[in-house]
Amino acid sequence: MNTRTDLIGEMVAEDFRTAAVFKKYGIDFCCRGGRTIEEACENKTTDVNKVYNDLENLPSQTEASIDFKSWPLDLLSEYVEKIHHAYVEEKIPVLLAFLDKLCKVHGERHPVLYEINALFNQTAQDLSAHLKKEELILFPFIKKMTHAKKRGIELEVPHFGTVENPVHMMEHEHTAEGDRFARIAELTNHYTPPADACNTYRVTYAMLEEFENDLHTHIHIENNILFPKSIQLEKELK
Repeated sequence: MNTRTDLIGEMVAEDFRTAAVFKKYGIDFCCRGGRTIEEACENKTTDVNKVYNDLENLPSQTEASIDFKSWPLDLLSEYVEKIHHAYVEEKIPVLLAFLDKLCKVHGERHPVLYEINALFNQTAQDLSAHLKKEELILFPFIKKMTHAKKRGIELEVPHFGTVENPVHMMEHEHTAEGDRFARIAELTNHYTPPADACNTYRVTYAMLEEFENDLHTHIHIENNILFPKSIQLEKELK
């Protein structure tokens, strides 16, 4: 992908993650995708170099190669917050806007979009609250436990009794979110857009699939590594 010469529509078709960048700068990649970035920014106050920079710095590293099991728990919880929580917070408003647009333009011919939109709106509400509970309650306590072990000091008993209580709540909410996205995958025919889908339609389905994939990685790191190790660490400290 050459951000200087490729057409906007071609870039989105090659890598749908670029759609979020164009959305950020108010650049139409759907109806007016047959332009270069420079052409799209000619009559705007947008700094074309900022657009180039955002596109060229899209993350490329795969998490599959990272050995999260060897990470200290305070670093792992911070990673989840800075990478996966930040991803959710960035993508939710973009997807909400795209889904609303699809319902208005294509809902009559594709009524399934209304249920998909309702499901994702519920995800936006529940998942946003879920992240805050982790950031304000669970993760700070995990960091306190890590600090107590490093310093060899006594750990204060938290107001929620034991780390297992918020962990079990988070796991329950993870299951609910996984079930909801399984339904979204079913309704979208595993994110396969219909034959008459426009560029926005295709990008939205691709973004939903990426959102689900990121959610699966996020939940895997927490359920299978961070949470069990946190429970074990609390037992060691006691």
